Amino acid sequence: MRKFLASLAMLGLASVPAAAQSIGGTYTVSGTNFEGSSYGGEATITLTSETTCTIHWETGGSTSDGICMRNDNAFSAGYVMGKEIGLVVYKVEKDGTLHGLWTIAGQDGNGTEVLTPK
Repeated sequence: MRKFLASLAMLGLASVPAAAQSIGGTYTVSGTNFEGSSYGGEATITLTSETTCTIHWETGGSTSDGICMRNDNAFSAGYVMGKEIGLVVYKVEKDGTLHGLWTIAGQDGNGTEVLTPK
């Protein structure tokens, strides 16, 4: 059995491609608003397929919900917060941290956000 697993590892068949690695779970949120003020909170990502998910944020006393999708090291989410619609695009780092930029429809500028796995 060990020889079989070692053979698979040598062929690269035992490794999991980046897109298939699970991104689901709970994250600590650290971000900045458009004007530079900071906020924090928590986000929960729930997988709905190998590449799609739902996301729920609780930050700065507010909540928002969205849909998300992963493609290799890119992760994006469209969300609704109150009556506003937004978009966030993250880069998935090797340690599982997500570094992103976000915006709200009809507004100039962007904020930043880092999701760190708990």
